[in-house]
Amino acid sequence: MKSITKFSCFLLIIALSACSKPAEQSNDNNVVVSTETKPVVTETTELNIYSARQEHLLKPLLDKFSANNGIKVNLVSGRADALLQRLESEGQNSEADVFVTTDAGRLHRAKTAGVLQRVESQVLTSTLPAQMRDPDGYWFGISQRARPIMYVKGRVDPTQISTYEQLADEQWKGKICIRSSGNIYNQSLVASMIESNGEEATEAWARGLVANLAREPKGGDRDQIRAAVAGECDLVVANTYYLGGMLMGDVEEDRTIAGQIGIIWPNQNDRGTHVNVTGVGVTAASDNRDVAIQFIEFMLSEEAQSHYALENAEYPVVSSVAQSDTLKNWGEFRADALTLARLGELNADATRLMDRAGWK
Repeated sequence: MKSITKFSCFLLIIALSACSKPAEQSNDNNVVVSTETKPVVTETTELNIYSARQEHLLKPLLDKFSANNGIKVNLVSGRADALLQRLESEGQNSEADVFVTTDAGRLHRAKTAGVLQRVESQVLTSTLPAQMRDPDGYWFGISQRARPIMYVKGRVDPTQISTYEQLADEQWKGKICIRSSGNIYNQSLVASMIESNGEEATEAWARGLVANLAREPKGGDRDQIRAAVAGECDLVVANTYYLGGMLMGDVEEDRTIAGQIGIIWPNQNDRGTHVNVTGVGVTAASDNRDVAIQFIEFMLSEEAQSHYALENAEYPVVSSVAQSDTLKNWGEFRADALTLARLGELNADATRLMDRAGWK
């Protein structure tokens, strides 16, 4: 139960906002979804979640968690960076108990911003590989994705490139599409290369990559894939779940485009392909710690892990959980075993390096 001061302040906020903000949308199984207001507080046991993942990915799991435990779940969805800023501005007055966000770099930012609290759980540490969680217990991975090299079938011989480092080779001049340096996924990729190859070699690589770009970086990962099939480039660096989402989605044009893309798993003879996570932590402001930990443990259950693999083309973080058919069709690969916390620790170095290399 929140303190009287926090609860009273929250009631005042709700009263003041009732006249100007739209009512929350309720649904079955005690899940309330809102992108505008704070979660509603009742006398029943509740869990308040801030999530950077889209509602449709989490809602079935929240429904199940509520049904299993009799715990009402209130969900606030939004953009990752905006939600982190919101947690920082709310401080100890935040009603959020759990923060779900993408990329180890963002999870590290949340930890260093002081908006997460340390968690000790034998279930979490025994279930989740060490590299997939914060070594100090502030966050835990709940799904993973790879960021490989993708190519247009029939236009590129996939045997011609086998490492990220080869993206800087002159033969690929004018043939690469990739997102901007402001994208956290690219920052984490560069951070992984700094850890593996050192800063000097990684900067030289980044300069070579920039020289090989087919166009100035713009758009998201799906935009890079569409641009490649449209003939603007031959190679793309993108997260696997974007390609999977296009393949499994309702838009026929996207399915057709994605069907023309093949995957190259880089660096299989050394460190492995770069991977990252969606992760979760208990907020520093939460007075509902035990229920929040219970939710995180649920997210590592076979049921929850299978849902992510099937619905969002993400890889389970629990190795015993089966992959979806889409993932199986892409084949097995060796993943970089780097402790993902390092991606956050090296983020500032990676960002400065990308700026020096002229990566826009």
